[in-house]
Amino acid sequence: MRIIIEDSYESMSKKAALMLAGQILLKPDTILGLATGSTPIGMYKELVRMHKEEDLDFSNVVTFNLDEYVGLDKNDKNSYHYYMFQNFFNHINIKKENIYIPDGMAQDLEEECKRYERIIEEKGGIDLQILGIGKNGHIGFNEPDLKFEATTHVVKLDEETIMANSRFFNSIAEVPRFAISMGIKTIMHSKKIILLASGEEKAEAIYKAIYGPIVPKHPASVLQLHPDVTFILDKDAAKFIKLR
Repeated sequence: MRIIIEDSYESMSKKAALMLAGQILLKPDTILGLATGSTPIGMYKELVRMHKEEDLDFSNVVTFNLDEYVGLDKNDKNSYHYYMFQNFFNHINIKKENIYIPDGMAQDLEEECKRYERIIEEKGGIDLQILGIGKNGHIGFNEPDLKFEATTHVVKLDEETIMANSRFFNSIAEVPRFAISMGIKTIMHSKKIILLASGEEKAEAIYKAIYGPIVPKHPASVLQLHPDVTFILDKDAAKFIKLR
């Protein structure tokens, strides 16, 4: 495990973008796993800048998103499909056929989960997975539980997650109660993982992820078992970390 602590959200975002760009330069047809939420936005902005000003090439890159809300159309401004195109895909030269996001409007959600998992396997697995972390320690939408869910699945969102995500909606009543998410096994099969965290409200979750017991009630703790994981944190998220 590698821990990188930056002074600010901006420098944290640039560090993450540099690492992702380096992966693409080394392997132009790299398979990326991507996250949404407020934390990765700075990284996406920097990657867009690198594409426009430094010719960072996404033409052979394939992407898989971690998750999507159940019941939101892809054109809904709160869907992760909309988020990804507005914040990233519309501004780079990625091929639309190389973009994969779970379909939260699928008639058969169980079959959609199986389909998504099959495509990841057919593409050879994820080379670099970007993660955020919830205050309750969730990664993707893998909420605290009695067991680790292995592969892509439908998950019922915790009230804490619903409350946290309500800031993106007009009211808490509008927040979907279910989502499709990659499972822990799928995430852990990624060759490399980068987890981003910003802000003091994430500090306890980060501490438990790095130093706590590996338990399903704190899903991010499983990352301790991964052979190539990097935490990129701003100083507020790292307030409980003592570097050795």
